[in-house]
Amino acid sequence: MMLKIMNEHYFLDLDEIDNYIQIKSDSPLLTSGETNEYHISVVKYETIKLMLEVLMDEHEEVDDVLGGKAANHLSIPFKLAFNTLMSKKLLKSF
Repeated sequence: MMLKIMNEHYFLDLDEIDNYIQIKSDSPLLTSGETNEYHISVVKYETIKLMLEVLMDEHEEVDDVLGGKAANHLSIPFKLAFNTLMSKKLLKSF
């Protein structure tokens, strides 16, 4: 899915999101047999999930002709979610 905001197209980097929410461990945890057990950060998972919901539920129409001025009409939760996902490189421009 491509998201178009102010004449730019964006996409979610699912591999980067997967890497971001995983808990890194120096020694891998083993369960029975040879199966590795993977852990995710519940805080990061729920926060990213909420930010994605905010991005996808935004109903404000953005006039691409206005450029940066059109962004003034976006909600604060949308701006916060968008900027956070961009800064963590989970949302990338195409």
